[in-house]
Amino acid sequence: MTPEALFHSLWGDYIDRLCPSARNVHQLLQEDEALINDHIALRTFNIAPVNLATLAKPFIELGYREAGDYLFESKKLVAKHFEHPDPKQPKVFISELKVDECSETLQGIVKGLITQVAETDFSDSRFLYQGRPWQLSYEQYALLSKESEYAAWLAAHGYGANHFTVSVNQLNQFEQVQQVNDYLKLNGFDINQSGGEVKGSPEVLLEQSSTMADKVEVIFSEGTKVIPGGFYEFAKRYAMTDGELYPGFVAASADKIFESTDS
Repeated sequence: MTPEALFHSLWGDYIDRLCPSARNVHQLLQEDEALINDHIALRTFNIAPVNLATLAKPFIELGYREAGDYLFESKKLVAKHFEHPDPKQPKVFISELKVDECSETLQGIVKGLITQVAETDFSDSRFLYQGRPWQLSYEQYALLSKESEYAAWLAAHGYGANHFTVSVNQLNQFEQVQQVNDYLKLNGFDINQSGGEVKGSPEVLLEQSSTMADKVEVIFSEGTKVIPGGFYEFAKRYAMTDGELYPGFVAASADKIFESTDS
């Protein structure tokens, strides 16, 4: 497995199952060169065998290394981002829910899901794009949604890229993230307004925006329901004092990007 092959599989799952509209966004922004994917994001729970370290392992085996730690207190999340020695490879942002800090109801549901999986289910990288490894009822999903959109999304969709990210730095027709937003709105896409359309600023060396999540069909034990899926993000990085583009993430901005999947 190469990084290219892994991201190709993740992209296929993402546009097929989680964010079909990303294909159209991709076509709207495509220029002469292939679009650069700045990063992907993955979600999980902080319980073995599905915790952050498990999701990171396939990337580390491909040469990725830890490059940043983040805390989202209000959402009870921690996260890390990973970078590859080849700067052309996308960054990987992995977050996990601190289940032990949540209600007994949420803990009970999540632990019940995890009892349905075995460590061997995560023995190779394919689990990263094979969806939900457990059965879930819509009643459970609704209960999780009342407390944590993150937990509900993860319980319903399982594993796959929550989003891919277009590097605005690469684009010729647009210089600013807001210009990308305006273009997409003209073409019928809804932009995440939480914290403003553009999160971040040149001062923090990173600007981000995103579409609102697609509504996709998910099979629950009671039948099929339509719920928020994945979204597409756009990022512009600014140069640090050494002239290199800032490689990290801004927690305050990422906090608002998470809300792209809110119902």
